[in-house]
Amino acid sequence: MRAPRKSPEERQALLKALQAKQRAADRRRAWLIYGTGAVLVAALIGAVTFVVVGEVRQREETKAAAARPVDGEQDFPDQSRNHTSEPVSYPRTPATGGDHAPVWTNCGIYTTAVQQTQAVHSLEHGAVWLSYRPDLAKDQIAELTSLAGGQDYLLLSPVPDQASPVTVTAWGKQLSVDKSSDERIGAFIRKYRQGPQTPEPGAVCTGGVQG
Repeated sequence: MRAPRKSPEERQALLKALQAKQRAADRRRAWLIYGTGAVLVAALIGAVTFVVVGEVRQREETKAAAARPVDGEQDFPDQSRNHTSEPVSYPRTPATGGDHAPVWTNCGIYTTAVQQTQAVHSLEHGAVWLSYRPDLAKDQIAELTSLAGGQDYLLLSPVPDQASPVTVTAWGKQLSVDKSSDERIGAFIRKYRQGPQTPEPGAVCTGGVQG
């Protein structure tokens, strides 16, 4: 038996119901899409904010650490900087600055003592002088050599007359330690190599003399 034909009013009502149902389905899909997108955007913003805040905090911590003195370091401000070819009597060994030779010691690793007046000129250019007593144990000398290898603006040499087994010196700054494994050595180098105390930052530590 064939179903009775619907009147125009009934067909119109059915069409409107179907359209309303379709619109409702479209709205649900839109909310799902936009809602998911909003969650993803919020998560991305949160992740980026976390990374940025972390980087800012790390920079601030690094800056604060750089501003703090290395535990045990000594400060020797207001040193003269004249060039002289005459011998210089320094108040401490290794010297932390003062009058010095017109040419500098090339940065690098030396197994014999270097001229102190020339090494002081290297300090003026921003070098750090890592020195040790010649009687230091061979394994400790090897550790210092490994630390110095490949680093620019770093001078490693024995200094026979120094009091401490290991000494790290920059212009106006000095740290004495008992062992090559002391973590303060690396902290001192990072802080003062081409550091803010350098009288002539950026001046070369090559093209001078060997030793």
